[in-house]
Amino acid sequence: MMELKGIIEGDDVLVIEFREDNLDASNVREFKDAVQSVIHDRKQVVLDMSGVKFVDSSGLGALISCLRLLNSRRGDFKLCAMSKTVRALFELMRMHRVFNIHDSRQEAVRAFA
Repeated sequence: MMELKGIIEGDDVLVIEFREDNLDASNVREFKDAVQSVIHDRKQVVLDMSGVKFVDSSGLGALISCLRLLNSRRGDFKLCAMSKTVRALFELMRMHRVFNIHDSRQEAVRAFA
């Protein structure tokens, strides 16, 4: 079972630490379930992706569904601390226009203020 650690930082911002190498077809369902169980009814969520080396299209789909969920609550889902490889993929897929992506976790948390 995928364990996601959620930590409250700044002004009631939930930071989720995603500690898997990949977010892809093999674990995307588990990821969605784990995220749901961590975010509950929160509106301000940051996903720390510092450990992630690879994201495929189903992984992107899962991240988009998180973003939609938070947007439907008038909240936001920000991403931070991506590796260069993952960041390049996001730019290639034009996903950097869809998500708010921050270099550091502190920056992402502060962006909610």
